[in-house]
Amino acid sequence: MTVAPIVGVLLGAVAGVVLTLALELGITPLPASVLAVGTLALLTRGLHLDGLADLADGLGSGKPAEQALDIMKRSDIGPFGVVTLVFTLLIQVGTLTQATTAGVGPIALVAACVTGRLALTWACLVGIPSARPGGLGSMVAGTVRRGVALVMTVLVLAGTAAVAFFHFSDVLASRLPDSRFEVFLSPPSGYGLFEGTGMAGASDGPGLLLGDPAAGSGLPVFWGFPVAVLVGLLAAWVLRRRAVRRLGGITGDVLGALVETATAAALVACVIIA
Repeated sequence: MTVAPIVGVLLGAVAGVVLTLALELGITPLPASVLAVGTLALLTRGLHLDGLADLADGLGSGKPAEQALDIMKRSDIGPFGVVTLVFTLLIQVGTLTQATTAGVGPIALVAACVTGRLALTWACLVGIPSARPGGLGSMVAGTVRRGVALVMTVLVLAGTAAVAFFHFSDVLASRLPDSRFEVFLSPPSGYGLFEGTGMAGASDGPGLLLGDPAAGSGLPVFWGFPVAVLVGLLAAWVLRRRAVRRLGGITGDVLGALVETATAAALVACVIIA
């Protein structure tokens, strides 16, 4: 669980390659995003999606903890699980499509996948119990120290910021006459995050900065990805807290649900912030 974010990097990289190849073959962003998200489900054998559906059925049942856990162990999926699965996948595909249209799809995908696995690291901190004996939850519950989780989080935040910085600095260098240093310190007038979208800081020309560039207060866009990681972790923390209170601890299904929830939340944050 400590090195789970590294697995997220690998999964996100493979899915990002699929996304990029699909775009190169002339496939539009929407079906290309479907292929990328489907690749993630294939590589993980749908394990996390199954956990998400099971947790939704368990929490949605309104039953006491023991009965809710029994519901989660069943092989079938109830209405709560179906709706949650559909909604989550639509969120992931839709936001990845928007990120791809904005030219940051692969980076956003890797950042989201890393966030999903970093949520596992935090869910297995010492002091967080397992909801029942046996199963994945009991094997990994309480196996990660808080200091180690903090170190991994700092590494993830620094890594996402660095990758985005080099990506956007190269793009800006090719589009603007200013030096990279001057561009990031003093955003030029007329440059926004999206091209002609009418969003705050947007203009009719291509740009890559947040905020109000005309006022000279734009935020370098590469900071948006670390913020997206934190948003994903926050969403996972809320769900984990709810599950522990409701079920008495974590299970393998809870961990799977945290992965998908953090991934979706990070993608949403990417298209809003970055």
